Amino acid sequence: MSIKQDNRHLYLQVIDRLKKDIEEGIYKEKEKLPSEFDLAKQLGVSRATLREALRILEEENVIIRRHGVGTFVHSKPLFMSGIEQLVSVTDMIVNAGMDPGTIFLSSAVIQASEEDARRLTCALDTELMVIERVRTANGEPVVYCIDKIPKTFFPGQFDPSHESLFTLFDEQASSSISHAVAEIEPFGWHEKVSPILECEPETALLALKQVHYTENDMPVLYSVNFFRSDKFRFHILRRRT
Repeated sequence: MSIKQDNRHLYLQVIDRLKKDIEEGIYKEKEKLPSEFDLAKQLGVSRATLREALRILEEENVIIRRHGVGTFVHSKPLFMSGIEQLVSVTDMIVNAGMDPGTIFLSSAVIQASEEDARRLTCALDTELMVIERVRTANGEPVVYCIDKIPKTFFPGQFDPSHESLFTLFDEQASSSISHAVAEIEPFGWHEKVSPILECEPETALLALKQVHYTENDMPVLYSVNFFRSDKFRFHILRRRT
């Protein structure tokens, strides 16, 4: 199993070999790799060379190292989406060939805080519907969602358990959602959200915070979605100006 040396640095050859072994299923997702001593011996390299290769593989999210436990093959993300595209969580799950589901946690009507009023350009006494849900893919929890909507946009009966809020706006609200302004904030372990999403201790979260607007630039929805970083990967297309 030792690597065939070429003119490149040994640690680069080790990286390529381990990636190849993972792609070919020799080491499967979430599987523990051999100890550093055994793996260095199998590859015919020093432990210092192996450690440098593992360090880079960890930076690339190919592996994950758990202190005192070992090194494991990282799970590949199930969902990939361009951040420049406004796609619902439901559509992201469907596009990955999986069955979307919703675990409804709670709903309430509150008065807008100063921060809410600033984001949604509304008065402090505006009534907001707050919906807390967990989105699932094939029954597995993958996204924790908090959504705030001014109550005036749904003059009729509002169904907080509706699976897609985008569809709900299209069907029942006085205006549809056209675009959004988003920011992404990384989190480590979140005391409330991580257990709900059944995260491993080392699994990070990505919080996607978005204000959604109508075609007339009226803010109608503020959402905070916590995505499991081992399940979702976002990318952005940047063009030279």
